[in-house]
Amino acid sequence: MKDWNKLWKLFATFFKIGAFTFGGGYAMIPLIQKEAVEKNGWVSDDDILEIIAIAESTPGPIAINSATFVGYRTCGVLGAMCATLGVVLPSFIIILIVAKCYDKFRNSSVVKGCMTGLKPAVVGLIAGAILSVALDVFFPAGLSLAPLTTVSFYLSVGIFAVMLVLALKKVHPILIILFSAVA
Repeated sequence: MKDWNKLWKLFATFFKIGAFTFGGGYAMIPLIQKEAVEKNGWVSDDDILEIIAIAESTPGPIAINSATFVGYRTCGVLGAMCATLGVVLPSFIIILIVAKCYDKFRNSSVVKGCMTGLKPAVVGLIAGAILSVALDVFFPAGLSLAPLTTVSFYLSVGIFAVMLVLALKKVHPILIILFSAVA
């Protein structure tokens, strides 16, 4: 009986994350971290870093991959299915409703205004996710200058610089992914 409760909680939690997050998977990372680590204790902060790394290196959207990973870690295959369904279902329902109503409201100034207003919020959520992950990676023991003197820090900065140059030079993304995997 307890497993069914946990499966339901996984579904409901990821349904809520899927329903109230705009901007895609990166905007979901802070909510996933809050719900899965802080509120429910399903995974650890270190697991969140693994989730991001695995979700980014596997095909598919980061939100779905992250939900699947958390669900699997929590309740195995059934947990993965419940969390994945939970995170996907709100978008599916919303798209059905929007598709049904699109022609009627597409030129509405209210709809255009809402979409324009959401853009800065999405950028802020993504920036918050980047900052949160960067702090966990580079300053796991809190803010200090000690991590800035380690070889791993300079290696990370070097890899980031190389990837940035490759991206700016319009190198094919598959080559960048392969180079990242080797690095």
